[in-house]
Formats: sequence, structure tokens, C-alpha cells
Amino acid sequence: MNILLIGSGGREHALAWALAKSPRLTKLLVAPGNAGIAEVAELVALDVENHDAVIAFCQTEQIDLVVVGPEAPLVAGLVDDLERAGIKAFGPSKAAAQLEGSKAFTKGVCDEAGIPTAGYGRFVNLDDALAYIKAKGAPIVVKADGLAAGKGVVVAMSEQEAEDAVAACFDGSFGDAGAEVVIEEFLEGEEASFFVLSDGINALPLATAQDHKRVLDGDTGPNTGGMGAYSPAPVMTQDLISQVMDEIIHPTIRTLADRGTPFKGVLYAGLMITSAGPKLIEYNTRFGDPECQVLVMRLTSDLLDLLVASVDGTLSDQQAEWHADSALTVVMASNGYPASYKKGTEIRGLEYAGSDTVEVFHAGTKREEDRLLAVGGRVLNVTALGSTVGAAKTRAYAAIEKIDWPEGFCRSDIGWRAIERETKLKS
Repeated sequence: MNILLIGSGGREHALAWALAKSPRLTKLLVAPGNAGIAEVAELVALDVENHDAVIAFCQTEQIDLVVVGPEAPLVAGLVDDLERAGIKAFGPSKAAAQLEGSKAFTKGVCDEAGIPTAGYGRFVNLDDALAYIKAKGAPIVVKADGLAAGKGVVVAMSEQEAEDAVAACFDGSFGDAGAEVVIEEFLEGEEASFFVLSDGINALPLATAQDHKRVLDGDTGPNTGGMGAYSPAPVMTQDLISQVMDEIIHPTIRTLADRGTPFKGVLYAGLMITSAGPKLIEYNTRFGDPECQVLVMRLTSDLLDLLVASVDGTLSDQQAEWHADSALTVVMASNGYPASYKKGTEIRGLEYAGSDTVEVFHAGTKREEDRLLAVGGRVLNVTALGSTVGAAKTRAYAAIEKIDWPEGFCRSDIGWRAIERETKLKS
């Protein structure tokens, strides 16, 4: 098969790495890609916002399947346009991608399907939102309704913080994404991520993960787009997975199918495991970043087979097999991230970091002749397998020590919660 993968981050490098191992693969093209992806695929200069250009490229290159990595092209309807042109694409339709594109839409699905989630209110003006905050008090969660590049959610520990967050939304800080605001009850518990594939009718459970968002060690510093992750999530027992499938995943897929907008692709459920059971925090309609990196390290099945089955409606014939080992990824970010940071700094020694159990996925890099340069905030994902989360962490951090980044970088202490849990289980 000839495959076109859309995207340029660490998630897309992980997907490209996994797809490149498939015996079904003839040619793997990635638009626009990055320096790491160029080691396993051919990069192409393609404006992915120009759907006609993408379609023409697929027709010229005889592309058999387009795999859409990021959320923005999904919400913009790229899959719909490709399918109308007779080109197979992995990912949900524009209508189904509203599960990520609109938090209010997802809340409506939860109401219709009886899915456990936080209590909430929806608002399109400041005064009503402020009155709701006053009535409910803090802590409380304020969310811009649309896509805000991971920046549109504030867990407000005071009413003033919540009021400021609502004002920022309606003042245009998040563009169109903040035209409507969802204000939610604050949920207490442990967060976990759960991934499934869907072909519109069937759902195939993949794996669980937990991510880490604080930029500095000791769970300190500002929240980011994600500084690391590990899989599996120790909190997600088999009983909990079955409960989530029954109470959250299956009702979602049935409801969208009944509406005439079946969900095909990967469904990423952000969960809070509360004392009352699992509740849905949010849906993403693509693989997580950096969760995808740990998932592909553990996956022993052919990823291409699974993606094709999702598109073709044959997931009931598939099973996903996994390494028993845990996987952990550490994000190496440019100093200053998520605020301002210097671009174009050189990274050396990457060839010494990889091994049979360690892969370094690129997120924000480019090549200039023989130099590897950091051009993004999150730059590298050092990802390792180990018999436990602790063992995987040891390997990942040992690999980081082999990387020479003279300008310096920041990273966070990933996996400590899981390691504490492992220690308690052993004792």
C-alpha cells in the first residue's frame, strides 16, 4: 500500500515508525514531517489546508490510504473531502470530529447517551457565565468550546481565576474557539487516558496511558501540551476498562451511529477515575501526543492492519496485541517552554541514544546539512520499554544523558506516580 501520513510532530513520527514496519507497506509519504520522520519515510511539501491539493497529490501518487495525525484537519473535514474523491482516509468525518472540536457537542452526546461526566453549563455571553460561577463556587473548570491548541482549559481554584478565564474566552484570547464556553464541575480522582479504534459500529480497545503536563521536576511549573507519558496506566484495571467500554465508549459510538454520523478512527477518552467510578472529562479524535509514542512502543500487532480495518468496517476481525512491558516517554523541550524559547539550537549525539529498547521520536526538529536543529517547544520524545514503569524510566533517562544539547533543555520527572504504585504493590 502507498500511504500518506499528515502531520509533523512526535505523534506522527511514532505513527510513521510503526507503519514503516508493516509488510503491507509499499511507500510511506509524510506531509510535512520532520527530521526524524525523514529517516523512515519520504517527506513531501504539501499544503494540508488545501484539500484540493491533497486530493490531487493522492491521485498522482496513487495513495491507497491517508492517515490524518492532528485534530485540526479532521475538524476541517479533510476526511470527508478525500472520501468524496474516492480516496480512503483514516479518521472521523467532520461531523464526528466535533467530539473534539466542540466540548458543548460532546456534553450533548453525554446527555443523550447517559454517559457519566461532570455537571456543566454552556454559555455564549459573559454575564450568564459569571452568574453560574457565582452560584457554583470554586474549584471549577472553564473550557473554551472549540480547538485552542491545548490552551483553552483552566482548572480554576478560585472564583476570580474562573472569572478571568471566562473573560479571556469572550475577549477573543482563543479566537473562535472561545465564542462559547463550557463551565464544568471540578472532579476529584486520578486521570487516565483510554484509546479505542472504531469502524462506526465496532469498538476495538487499544491501551491505557497516563500523561504528565507540568514542565519541571517535582510536578511544578506551568501546564503544557504534555511533557511525557507512560503505558499502561496502573489505575486502569481490567474491570475498569470493561466498565468504561460499557458506560462510555459503546454508548458514544451507538449515539453517533444513530445520528447518522458514525465515528470511524481512534477515540481517545480522557477519564477521571472518581470515587463514584470513571467519568468522561473529554474526547480527542486522534492519537494523543505524547501518548501515541508509548502506545506504538508496546504494540506488537501490525498498525496498518488495524487502521485499514477501521476504515473498511472490519474491526470485529482484528485483535490488538501488546508487549507485557511498560513504555515511558520523556519530552525534551526547549528551555523556556511553554513561554518564549530560542529556536535553531543544535542537538548532537542522538545516534548514541537509541537501542533495542529505546527510540527517540522527533517532535520539533529540522536538518540543515549535517546539523540537527531544535525548531519547536517540544523537541524530542525519548521513549523506552521496561519490565516496569520504573525500569522504562531508568532506560529513558540514561538515553537522555547521551544526548548533547549545548543550549540546554528542560524535562520533567515522568512516571513517579506509577513508580510509587509499583513500589506499594511490591511491598
